[in-house]
Amino acid sequence: QVQLVESGGGSVQAGGSLRLACTASKDIYDNYYMGWFRQPPGKEREGVAIIENDGSFSYGDSVKGRFTLSKDNAKNTLYLQMNSLKPEDTAMYYCAADRFVWKLIQIAPDYWGQGTQVTVSS
Repeated sequence: QVQLVESGGGSVQAGGSLRLACTASKDIYDNYYMGWFRQPPGKEREGVAIIENDGSFSYGDSVKGRFTLSKDNAKNTLYLQMNSLKPEDTAMYYCAADRFVWKLIQIAPDYWGQGTQVTVSS
């Protein structure tokens, strides 16, 4: 059973930080590509950060230098550290996974978590 569970969202003032966590079932964590996506209010879902097929991390232009992916293999967890948050970072954040990295790049992975809300006030 595919399982992706996000946590760590909340409300923060601009300039603050949050760390999101996505805990996956072991099969997903070991064998699927994973990434973070977000959907701002009234807008389409967009990519935030993904794990590439060579294991490197890539980031959307709007979050480069502020957001950082990391992994805890012992906990099957993918983290998204978000620093210098801006009001435009306000969105529902989703963890997602797929066997093919191109599906993450196209924002069309097969498996999604339930999402966690991030709200940044000015």
